[in-house]
Order: sequence, then C-alpha cells, then structure tokens
Amino acid sequence: MGRYSRQELFAGIGPEGQRKLSGKHVLLVGAGALGTGNAEILVRAGVGKVTIVDRDYVEWSNLQRQQLYDEVAAHTRIPKAIAARQRLQQINSEVQIEALVLDLTLEELDTVVTDVDLIIDATDNFDTRLLINDYALKQRIPWIYGACVGSYGTTMTIVPGRTPCLHCLLETIPLAGATCDTVGVISSAVQMVVAYQTAEAFKLLVGDMAALHGKLISFDLWSNQHTSISIDNMKRENCLSCGSRPVYPYLQSERQSKTAVLCGRDTVQIRPSKAGQRDLAEVARAWSRLDGRVESNPYLVSLTLSSHRLVLFQNGRVLVHGTKDIAEARSLYYKYLG
Repeated sequence: MGRYSRQELFAGIGPEGQRKLSGKHVLLVGAGALGTGNAEILVRAGVGKVTIVDRDYVEWSNLQRQQLYDEVAAHTRIPKAIAARQRLQQINSEVQIEALVLDLTLEELDTVVTDVDLIIDATDNFDTRLLINDYALKQRIPWIYGACVGSYGTTMTIVPGRTPCLHCLLETIPLAGATCDTVGVISSAVQMVVAYQTAEAFKLLVGDMAALHGKLISFDLWSNQHTSISIDNMKRENCLSCGSRPVYPYLQSERQSKTAVLCGRDTVQIRPSKAGQRDLAEVARAWSRLDGRVESNPYLVSLTLSSHRLVLFQNGRVLVHGTKDIAEARSLYYKYLG
C-alpha cells in the first residue's frame, strides 16, 4: 500500500483528491500551537507546498502544546519557522516547506502570499487576522480563522464571495482579550481547533465546497459547551471588507498599529490600529497571574518583568521599556495584550 493509501480510500478525497492536494500551496501564518498542529497534518497528508511564517523562537513554555518542537530547540532558541521546517522535512521529504522568520505586516504581504491556494490563521492577535482577512478577500483566497485560549476555541472558514468575513462579525477589534500568556491554554483545546481547521482545509483543497460546515464554531472543553452558529445571515452588505463596495480598510497603512522608538529612551511606543478604552482593571487582574510586578492607577497599568516593563494607558497606547527593537516590542505587546 502507498504512503497516502488510507487517505485515498476515504471517499471524500480519493486518488483524484490526493492528486489535487499534491499540487496545492498553503500559507500558515503562525507556528505556535495551532500552526504546528496544522502544519504536521497537512505535511503528512501530502500537500504540495506549505509556507510557514512566524516571528518568534522556541521557548520552554511552548513544549506543552506546540507539537513540532523539542527540548533542544527550546534550549537553543531556534526560530519557530526554522525548527518547524526541520521537523516537517523529516516527516515528509516529498513536501516543499518554506520557512520565513518575520512579523507579517502590510509591507510583507505581497512577497509572502505568492501562488497561495489557502491561508490558515494560526496567529495570536486580531491586528494580523484582520490584515489577513482583507488581503485574502482582495486576492480571492479562502482562509480559515482559528483561535484558542484556556479551554476555549473557535474557528470559521471564510470563502471570498460566498461567506461573511471576519470584519462582518467584528465591528471593531476586541479591546479586552485574554492570551495564552495571561490565562493559559490546554493542548486538547488546541487540537480541537486544529481538527476543524484541517478538515475544512482538505475540503477546500480538493474542491468539495458543498462539504464546508458554513458555521462559526466555538467550544469550551472544560465546561463542556459547544456552539455551532450558521453564518449565512451574518454577511453585511455594507461591510468595508467584503460588502458590495469593499475598500479593504485593514490594507490601509493608517489602520495598522503604529510603532515608534522614543528618542533618548530605551523604549518603543505602540499605538493600536483602532483607538478605544481598555479595561485597565481587567488587564491588571490578568497580569497579576504572571511572574512580574503589577502596578496601576486610574490612568494606566504597568507590568514589570525581568528585563522589560509594559505600560498600558486607557486609550490602548503602550510603552514597552527595555528595548529599541520594534519587532521585539510588538512581540511582547501581542504576548501580553493579544
């Protein structure tokens, strides 16, 4: 029996579907828990090319749920995209794997998204997700949204011209969001989201559009809750991203988060793409679970770590002290604020 024989025996794929998979290119944005789970399944399935984009490196705290990494990678702090490629090449040498160590922003999109058939979201922030949303819609590329924190997960498949988009569902970027670094995450919740994402990916890649679930799926494995909401009626005619007159607002530079190195200070300032009032008390409670010192007043809350200090103001502006590296500051921003 051949390498993909069990997959070809499955009626939904078959030999013809396997042939289609071998000619497809999937872009994975993020190589954390969701990214590594998706990548391994796609590579084992024989998808022709997988491009992995990630800005971070492997740490000890990743090993609990990010399945492609080991202690050696964490000890040497290998960039996640590189470590993922090394392991994936051992799993299936027939698949072309491209690893890009970068923070996906508006400037990199045109060079990263080349001849891509599908984009899978494995990111940790809504800035990047809404950027993916608008770019995928403009280029007519389907993409699969996924998120996971604590024991909760959610996913939705977006097909340009057929389904509502992420912007339809989110009037604005949520300003109070938990992250894995503030409330934790269990790997079983990760695997559930990965299962939904990869199943939808296979349907899209073999062209079985009728099999797509067409729902916004969410669940909490700890409280035994599962919700599946039809998205047919959620598409907004006036949506600026997928409505009748799209302008793709998140592809406009003014809608991106703004960063600046403060003159004469070892500090980077980050202003969110969408200004809004943050719940400082909620952020302080989340930060209090971390191994750092939290201080607050009616105007700001700060988190002091071993080598950095983050100061969040009510309008969402953040000062990241202890670095002049914008990429490092953005990584800390998303890590602790989502």
